[in-house]
Amino acid sequence: MQDLEIKSTNIQGCYILEPVICRDARGVFMETFHKKKLETLLGGPLEFVQDNQSVSNRNVLRGLHFQKGEHAQAKLGRVVRGRALDVVVDLREKSKSFREVFTIELSEYNNLQLFIPRGLAHGFLALEDQTVFSYKCDAYYYPGSESGIIYNDPELAIDWGIPDSELIISEKDRRLQYLKELFP
Repeated sequence: MQDLEIKSTNIQGCYILEPVICRDARGVFMETFHKKKLETLLGGPLEFVQDNQSVSNRNVLRGLHFQKGEHAQAKLGRVVRGRALDVVVDLREKSKSFREVFTIELSEYNNLQLFIPRGLAHGFLALEDQTVFSYKCDAYYYPGSESGIIYNDPELAIDWGIPDSELIISEKDRRLQYLKELFP
């Protein structure tokens, strides 16, 4: 994998991608996506069909979201501007890392990306105002397949790094289920 450093995480099939950054008098250049390199890493075909982008102010928490069944999505996420604490949870019952959590800071400063395989819940906390989070998906969004896990599920014990009282969360995300309700 030339021009791209790949690191495994504690979650099976979830990878950190660090591009090689070329700097000169003109500025900066980096390759942010290369289909063949990613397919080689994953050992099979990958076809992204949808790009999503959000802009969030500091302390906005989005997630933990996922799509169920045949509409599950693999994602390649990165922060274009600002900083975010990115969080994934393995929901694949046959996975060795089932119910495990992985967190990483993605930012415009570190240029890291996270490949999230199908079957994981995903969420993030914006750590700066006007944080731009961008991600590719390998399946289209399907509203009937949407689900999620509550951000403060005690079983997951995610450390968001700030008190609950400072989090800005949509009403929809505040009504998400606990993991034990989804996977008894």
